[in-house]
Amino acid sequence: MGFSQALSGLNAASTNLDVVGNNIANSQTVGFKSSGVQFADVYAGAKVGLGTRVSAVLQDFSNGTLESTNRNLDLAISGGGFFRMSQNDQVVYSRNGQMTMTADGYLENAQGARLTGFPAGAGAGAEPVALQVPSEALAANATTGIDASFVLDSSVNAVAGAFDQNNADSYSYANSATVYDSQGNSHNVTMYFSKVGNNSWEVRQSLDGTMSPSGAQNIAFDTKGQLTPGVPLNFNYGLLGNGTDALSIGLDLAGTTQTGNNFSLDSLNQDGYASGNLVGIAINSDGSIMGNYSNEQSQNLGTISLANFRNPEGLKPVGDNAWVATGDSGQPLVGLAGTGMLGSIESGVVETSNVDLTRELVDLIIAQRNFQANTNSVRTQSEVLESVVNLR
Repeated sequence: MGFSQALSGLNAASTNLDVVGNNIANSQTVGFKSSGVQFADVYAGAKVGLGTRVSAVLQDFSNGTLESTNRNLDLAISGGGFFRMSQNDQVVYSRNGQMTMTADGYLENAQGARLTGFPAGAGAGAEPVALQVPSEALAANATTGIDASFVLDSSVNAVAGAFDQNNADSYSYANSATVYDSQGNSHNVTMYFSKVGNNSWEVRQSLDGTMSPSGAQNIAFDTKGQLTPGVPLNFNYGLLGNGTDALSIGLDLAGTTQTGNNFSLDSLNQDGYASGNLVGIAINSDGSIMGNYSNEQSQNLGTISLANFRNPEGLKPVGDNAWVATGDSGQPLVGLAGTGMLGSIESGVVETSNVDLTRELVDLIIAQRNFQANTNSVRTQSEVLESVVNLR
């Protein structure tokens, strides 16, 4: 029985050395999780134990350190969860977010596992699919509204006579903005302000020098110079004669004031833009993939999905920095970054291995001593047996 006890100790120590050696070998592997050996003694109704055995090899899923790489497709999870990936028709989970973009727009790692998530516009509860960044240009968007804030000079006199866009004396103030039609062609809009009485103004608008048939529209201010609520301003232009849709532009003057100061423009925004080509992507902390276009616009192209488990230690490692779900791990809890038990996604960083190299080297010494001690036990049992044989 002494030999079997020593042999069980040798086997257990050898497994421990294997685990420690694997940890050390992967101390620089991105997203690697270290393992530890758990031992159990062996009794079979005997007063003296029959040795030891390896009861489990458990992985430590504590977070590794995040290190900056300044590469926007290097991703890491700050907190709990795993990247959900599709590889060879199998769903795998990983903490390694070193991604590249394929020629057809998929985000995948060096092993060919593709990142999964929710396409733009997918509703809640949709099944995650391999994310693909579209290469198509962003279509033009016609201007439907202008948001502008002005300071109008209350000290000027009311305008006398009929309005004439070519006569600066027939209006009090004018300013311009660039707008776009349905094909992305740019046009110049000029807004004209005419004071017609105390706290009362008329607003007109022209497109490329042609006055809007909507005519003059009125705005008013209270005694403190604040814009009073009124009918929303809207200027129609109809068909422009260039094969585009009819153009109608709303004008929101919220924030406009009437004071004794000179005329000025405080802010100006409009919602139209020309078409643009994709020039790059950025990934936000919530996992949304934003496409950046040459027309200075951005658009959500999809959202990365994360997954977590009630028992991550039940996951089965399959190599290549990946695990698969098992009955022990439970079903994956899939969701968006930053919700529930799922951490946020950091772009431009990677999660280093959580191996503590100093501790592993100490464990290596301990495992080596344990192996040597069990070797001495075998030697001693051999010497005792030899002495018994030599008694005759």
